[in-house]
Formats: sequence, C-alpha cells, structure tokens
Amino acid sequence: MKKRIKKTRGEHCINIFVSYELKEKISDLAKKYDRTMADIVRTLLRVGIPILEGLSEAEKRLLDDYIKVIRKWRKVKEMKIDEPIPKSLDVS
Repeated sequence: MKKRIKKTRGEHCINIFVSYELKEKISDLAKKYDRTMADIVRTLLRVGIPILEGLSEAEKRLLDDYIKVIRKWRKVKEMKIDEPIPKSLDVS
C-alpha cells in the first residue's frame, strides 16, 4: 500500500547548491534539448534515483556476500588448525 502524501503548497521545492561546472553542464543540456534547467534537473532526478537505489542494493549484496565468504574462510582455517597433524607429516 502506498503512503499518501499530504500536498502542501510550497513544500515540494528543493534548493540545492551545485558547482559551477555542474550548473554549466545542466545549462548546456537545457540549451541542447530546448528545455528549461528545471526540466533537466527533474529528469536527472527521475532517472538517477532508481539507478542510485540499484547501485546501493548491489553494493549491499556484495558486502553481505563478502562477509559470508570471510566467515566461511575463518571456519575452514580454524578447522585446519584444530586438526591433529598426521604422523607421516610430524617432524618432531
């Protein structure tokens, strides 16, 4: 079930500070595609948010898998240490 958003006038505006280079890139895109800078920023946000969510999810899965591998490796390493040394390999 989607959460209903209470729409209040003026609360949907975001002010952000960006570098001159980024502003210039956005301005160039707006001129190139005959759009306003606001349209370009809205499009970038619409496209960028799902990409960022996907990247974050992939990063989380990679980290979880890495932790599982490290834990398995530790268990294997501990098992090898606890095993008695076979007499054929004992040099003492």
